Amino acid sequence: MTQPPQPPNQPPQQPEPSQPEQSATPAPPPGFGPPVEPSQPPAQQPPAAPSGPNLSKTPEPGYGYPQTPQTPQQSPQAAPQTPPTPTGPTPPPGYGYPQQPPAGYGYPGQPGQPSPYGQPPQPYGQPGAYGHPQQPYGQPGPGYPYPTVPMQPHPGGGPGGGRKVNAQLAIIVSAVVAIALIVGAGVWYSSSTSSGGDKETTADSGGTDGGDGSEKDAENGGGSAAGGKEKAPADPSAKVLFQVPAPKAPKDSTSIAVSGSWLTDTVYAKSGIAEVVGYDAVKGSKVWTLDLPGPVCEASDHVTEDGRTAIVYKPRMPAKNDPQRCTQVAVLDLATGEKLWSETAKSGTQEISFNNVTVSGNTVAAASTSGGAAWDLTSGKPLWSPKTSDSCYDAGYGGGPKLVAVRKCGSYDQRQLHIQTIDPKSGKVVSEYKMTEGIEYAAVVSTDPLVVAADVGDSAGDGSGISDFFSIDNKTGKLRTRISAPGEEFAARCDGITRIEHCNGLAVGNDRLYIPTEEHDGTAEYSRTNEVVAFDLATGKQTGQRADAGDGYTITPLRMDGGNILAYKRPPYDKGGQVVSIDGGTFEQTKLLENPATDAVRDAETGMSPRSSEVLFAQGRLYMSKVYASDSSLDRKEYLAIAFGTG
Repeated sequence: MTQPPQPPNQPPQQPEPSQPEQSATPAPPPGFGPPVEPSQPPAQQPPAAPSGPNLSKTPEPGYGYPQTPQTPQQSPQAAPQTPPTPTGPTPPPGYGYPQQPPAGYGYPGQPGQPSPYGQPPQPYGQPGAYGHPQQPYGQPGPGYPYPTVPMQPHPGGGPGGGRKVNAQLAIIVSAVVAIALIVGAGVWYSSSTSSGGDKETTADSGGTDGGDGSEKDAENGGGSAAGGKEKAPADPSAKVLFQVPAPKAPKDSTSIAVSGSWLTDTVYAKSGIAEVVGYDAVKGSKVWTLDLPGPVCEASDHVTEDGRTAIVYKPRMPAKNDPQRCTQVAVLDLATGEKLWSETAKSGTQEISFNNVTVSGNTVAAASTSGGAAWDLTSGKPLWSPKTSDSCYDAGYGGGPKLVAVRKCGSYDQRQLHIQTIDPKSGKVVSEYKMTEGIEYAAVVSTDPLVVAADVGDSAGDGSGISDFFSIDNKTGKLRTRISAPGEEFAARCDGITRIEHCNGLAVGNDRLYIPTEEHDGTAEYSRTNEVVAFDLATGKQTGQRADAGDGYTITPLRMDGGNILAYKRPPYDKGGQVVSIDGGTFEQTKLLENPATDAVRDAETGMSPRSSEVLFAQGRLYMSKVYASDSSLDRKEYLAIAFGTG
């Protein structure tokens, strides 16, 4: 996608690297070792004190910090160019204004090229886009808001034909028309002054409005989003709670995995090099440390109600000629830091090296190209292991409310994936959906409702691993609907090659799939932005709901909060990031948190992209952490994790 010219005080944007495939000795993604977003220069160093970076210190120019102006690639007076989409022509100047809505991202446009699945792709929310018959996102139809003048009876038509409208009727009609024009003009003005109609609610209207629309006060100085547990604070302004310095990888390793972060009511736990450390969720002081013989390879995102989760780690530290394999599966108690048990599984006589682990109910399941195995979470007792006689094998599992296996059958050139909902205690298949032959990889997005993502025919073209989503009935195994999500239009990502349950930038709830669009030009000069849109998992059609990030921001769903969607807004060069709650019905946004806009804090925050880092939010606190540690010797402070909070 063509990048727009950059503003004089903002460095050029570059495409973000995709998550590297996990391996025995993983290499860092481009620009990630040391783990800093490639589109930004090195992050500034906040002091290590729990109170956060020294905001009084003047940092050296970093990402987004005003520098010597560069010669823009186009005249500053010129309107920003909107990148072309496959669904319509490039919008004319004035993009975002109601007088002449451009094609794409929820506005009517010209039909695009035929879809390979028999339906022409169209701009988000366009009437007929993915079968959606409504006007885009509540936008008025052609000619609105100008009222239609009542027609007079045709001479000779109807009862009493040939009668003329009397003076009194003419006066009434004229008054109605005048009132309609005034009301219509007011509606038009209201529409033209909002960005897509989405309002961002905050309890303090005096706070910084870095969002996309007007703000309104929450009742009584604070409130909670309907259907969610996360409450809007009286003041969403956040501060740095603590930072965790980044460990350096051993000298003989370019980088090393530090996957895994979890949150309980009192503890924030994060994997380090050959350890997992529990920190006080507010103060950042160490509560416990679990030493391991080798680094953590993979970690489940799921935590049981009593605070237990699962990891895969190496039995020893890797060396240049001895990378080690990820053979050890363990269960951790996040309250105490205790390792409850550690087990291995074999395929034939060889121990399996796992690249996927998950938790569902009281079962821990792990898998790889050598097959899958499972254990009782409490005791560590084996529940099942691969059968060497099988012509199929479990490539990975998705956990949470249900346990789903991605099972591969057939030879490489005639591969078929079986998506199986299985009993977590016995491994018995409850239901099964067989995907079309030739689809080599799939990732589990959600297990209830069951949603699977795949890159059909390697057609995504952007490294996201997603061209289509498959909504499947858990009980019957039947396909409910298939949703086309071209990589050039949508920004969610899945690594279904080896990490079956590793998807980010999306959320599933309310029987809907919520995904972000790719970035495009905003309404302000040089600005970039995007939206979150919703698909119905029963019909595959867009619902017409849209949450705009706002000029300069890009929005990414994090998770569901009851019926609401929690999303992170990556900030422009002169503001701090935000966390918002999107009402699942109205799509109205409530600002839950806004980070400081100082250069030092911003540089630390933007070094952790939600696409390539771990991002957790709960109880008004935001935690961002790296998934790789490098052997970098750069002269600046790097962070493994950073926490923000309000109040």
